[in-house]
Amino acid sequence: MKGTHPANYDAFGFLPEAMEEALRPARWLHKNYFRVKSYGVEHIPLSGGVIVAANHSGALPMDGVMLGVDLFENTNRKRFPRVVTDHFVARLPYIGVLFARVGAVGGSRRNLDSLLESEELVVVFPEGTSGVGKPYSERYKLQHWHVGHAELALRHKVPVLPVGIIGAEEQWPLLARIGGVRAFGAPYLPIPATPLPLPVRYHIHYGAPIDLIAEFGEGASEDPQLLQKAAERVRDSVQSLLTLGLEQRQGVFR
Repeated sequence: MKGTHPANYDAFGFLPEAMEEALRPARWLHKNYFRVKSYGVEHIPLSGGVIVAANHSGALPMDGVMLGVDLFENTNRKRFPRVVTDHFVARLPYIGVLFARVGAVGGSRRNLDSLLESEELVVVFPEGTSGVGKPYSERYKLQHWHVGHAELALRHKVPVLPVGIIGAEEQWPLLARIGGVRAFGAPYLPIPATPLPLPVRYHIHYGAPIDLIAEFGEGASEDPQLLQKAAERVRDSVQSLLTLGLEQRQGVFR
């Protein structure tokens, strides 16, 4: 990637060696704890810039970790997913540096432009913190869906890969959310009901890549109404994957 430094980490702080180390425990969780099952992996592009758009939930971002491992494993271990995080993550002591070393990137326009120009596999969660913070009664119902991913896909002429993640909604029930803390810019402080996430089974469903240029035209990124429709097209695809996944699931732990 452009901007690589002599210490082998890139302009965003990504260090492939650190990713390799982090993948060891993450792979164990993926295979043995959450026992992730993947569907539609043939849809994952093996080259070129891609925006992966998925639902988001689970108190803490374990879904992002499991999706990242799953993408890596299903691209012949050649593509390190670059997961986009909220801006406050970079300000968290130690955690911010760790996330950067394993490929996470703050969600600024400049950062994402650079990643897509370098033909990276970029993972976004268009619900943002509203997905993580929704009540249990709203599980698997997509929250406010930001349009930024659609605009980027149209401007850079890259496909959007829709993903529905089943399991994360039940993995770590929240006992409480403490608002008003705003530590390092986080919207709230989550208090999990259990010390560790429950060993639910993850089911990750990949849909066919969406060519927004073909469906909405090159000028759609400049038209607010078309841009909204493009984002809704992705949202509907993710929601359909969730609906299908829930219908097929035989149980939370199966």
